[in-house]
Amino acid sequence: MEKLRAAVVASAQLDQVIKWGHLVYLSNGPVLLIRAEEDRVLFGFWRGKRLRDIEERLKPGGKYEMANVVLHEDEEISATVVKRLTRAAVALNKKLGNPTDV
Repeated sequence: MEKLRAAVVASAQLDQVIKWGHLVYLSNGPVLLIRAEEDRVLFGFWRGKRLRDIEERLKPGGKYEMANVVLHEDEEISATVVKRLTRAAVALNKKLGNPTDV
């Protein structure tokens, strides 16, 4: 989780808040979340359905255009992919506005 968070923070200018018990990163509305659970980490994007060409493990679910990658202890996601996802998600919010304003 620490590596994931470090890659996100290095990717773009984001505001970090704790919301719903996990880390949420904001730029013109919510961009992504990191949720640590006992057996896994969820790495989710409000417009994740639009980012599946960058990371095919993004699984759609929830409100808006949410999609999440579920990472278990033996699974990783590269810092390069995290940065590409984060930058693309920030760009989508810049272009399309706050995803929760639908």
